[in-house]
Amino acid sequence: MATPLPEPAFSDSPLTCLHADDALLVLAKPAGLLSVPGRGADKQDCASARASQPWPGALVVHRLDMATSGLLLMARTPAVQRALSQAFAEREVEKRYQAIVQGCMAAPASGWGDIELPIAADWERRPLRVIDHAHGKPSHTRWRVLAIDEAAQTTRVELAPVTGRTHQLRLHLAAIGHAILGDALYADTAVQGRAPRLLLHAARLAFAHPINGTWVQYALPPDF
Repeated sequence: MATPLPEPAFSDSPLTCLHADDALLVLAKPAGLLSVPGRGADKQDCASARASQPWPGALVVHRLDMATSGLLLMARTPAVQRALSQAFAEREVEKRYQAIVQGCMAAPASGWGDIELPIAADWERRPLRVIDHAHGKPSHTRWRVLAIDEAAQTTRVELAPVTGRTHQLRLHLAAIGHAILGDALYADTAVQGRAPRLLLHAARLAFAHPINGTWVQYALPPDF
């Protein structure tokens, strides 16, 4: 059963723990909550700070955008943090997201499609990113159609990021003409206004447990 974490009085965003052992924590981060502290006193409430209350010394392994909900992994020791960070860097962690995007996407004949567009920082509009064929870093997202709502003109997609660039999923989908509903950074005003939040959710993580090597997986369906 999910264990509620302490809620600071100034925040109404819940955070729950789906799994805890001596090595790691698997958290369910809600949309609107930072993964790590930001700059300024008003940005100190975050998933890592809340997790450190019941689990002192919990360490960040990876991050989700504040607007993205879903599975967030933390380590209980520095050694586990190093092992998990290396697993992410070497693409040994299977990550799956779900999103609802604007428009009806045609399902690829093979089931999965690929978006391979290089991403660079937009220095004049930080923290935005841009597709930059001259200077961007290679970036690869796999995607497949889960459902199409013809009446609403939307598509639910599953996303498997091969690389892990900042804003990769949001930018890649917007770049091919299918921005994520509610995206305040990469969607136009009409698409942004179609949802009260970014409809992007980290739905699955699978990896070798850093202590015993057993393959483990965790899933959390989106609430949209």
